[in-house]
This record gives sequence, structure tokens and C-alpha cells, in this order.
Amino acid sequence: MALLEVRELDKVFRRGARAVQAIDRFSLSVEEGEFVAIVGPSGCGKSTFLHMLGGFEPHDGGTMLLNGAPVRGPGPDRGMLFQEFALYPWRSVIGNVAWGLEVQGKPKAERIAAAERYLKLVGLSAFRDAYPAELSGGMKQRVALARVLAFEPRILLMDEPFGALDAQTRELMQEELNAIWQQTRNTVLFVTHDIDEAIYLADRVVVFTARPGRIKDEIRIGLERPRRADVRKSAEYMAYRNRVWDSLRDEVLKAREEFK
Repeated sequence: MALLEVRELDKVFRRGARAVQAIDRFSLSVEEGEFVAIVGPSGCGKSTFLHMLGGFEPHDGGTMLLNGAPVRGPGPDRGMLFQEFALYPWRSVIGNVAWGLEVQGKPKAERIAAAERYLKLVGLSAFRDAYPAELSGGMKQRVALARVLAFEPRILLMDEPFGALDAQTRELMQEELNAIWQQTRNTVLFVTHDIDEAIYLADRVVVFTARPGRIKDEIRIGLERPRRADVRKSAEYMAYRNRVWDSLRDEVLKAREEFK
């Protein structure tokens, strides 16, 4: 059985008498340890789906099962990483990473040991006593990633986590996440607008339609792992990029017409 089973999921946003179908009969299975990227036009329901899976947004129909149990609200089996860093400015780096374990009631020695382990994993051990104001954008996002990883969720939900970073830092963060995933093998659902990011990171790329969100295509990425940065220059990589864009382009155009 797959770790995540989503079947016939529906979501409708209602504003007075107006109803907007955001997601329509959406179904998806994700295996344990799989890295799945989701791409689609703006407003297609990608982030809404992730927020429903995180338990922050109710769904109107269908089922979401994680490890066989229905999703009925937030829980420690899901870790969510947003585009915003969401660090506590009054806490040190190690204090931020240990925060989730503190909420869970873990003993201090245990949570500090776990925080130090994951800070080492993201390459920030030397900054354990620094504060968020002293960090670059990329470093802040690495702290946020370490904080999520520290409580060891069954699935990691990432909503445009590198979207606020400059292009150079974003590409380096992609390489770092790829290296971290090689070590942890977390199950990941990763929402992005960036086709290159999706192909470089994922085992499978899921293409959403324009609203209401449905699956238009699922593309298995057969690039060899571990992936080096220079794989982006290969003919195989470019073939995957062309295939994803060919599938996505019409949906982007449909979404643009809707918002005119």
C-alpha cells in the first residue's frame, strides 16, 4: 500500500453566492521514500492541495489517507515548509530547530541532540547560537528545513520553499536539498512553478490542469541518482524539460485567459 492515497478529492471556495471549484476529482498515490514535484499554472490549486494534506484546509469531498489513516487536521506525521522562513527572531538557530520537539514534550537533552544532528546535516553547525537576523535568506531556509526534519515526519510537504530566494541561491539550495534527500530519503511532495527545479529534484513530476485542478500528466524522471548539477546540461534532462513544458503550456495559457 502506498504511503499517501488521495482519491476523488474536491475543494470548493465559497464567497457569498459565488462558488469556485479549486480542485476537482483529484487522485494521487505516493510511495514511501518517493520525491514527487507538482507543477501547474498559477491559481490551479497546487498549494491548496498541499494545505489540505497538511490539515490546514478542509476538503469538500473525497478521501486523503496517510499510512492508512484519514487526514483530519495537522499532525506530527506531516512536516510543512513554506516559502516564508517563519523563524522565531527571539530564538537562536538551535532553539528554532528544537522548537517542534519542545512542543512535543521531548526532554531537553534529546531535542538539543536532534537539533544539532540536523543542523550538521544542513551545514549550519557553526551558526547554532546565531539569531535569524544574522543569517542570509538561504541560511534561514536551511534552518527551517532542519526544524521540519528534526521531528521526523512521515511526509515532507514543501510549498515553493525556494521561491523567495535569488536565482543563484535557489540553485544552490536545490543542490543541497538533493544531497540531504539522498541521506534521509524522506517522502516529499514539492510544489513549484519552476520546471527545472521539479525535474532536477523529483522522481516524478505531476502536472496540474488550469483551475479546477486535476492531474493532466505524470512524468517519471529517470535521471540517475545521485544527481550532479551538470545533469542539467544533458540531452536527457532537456528532453524531460521539453516534455513537461509541452504538457504545461496549454494549461498556463488557459489560466491566463481566465484572469484577463
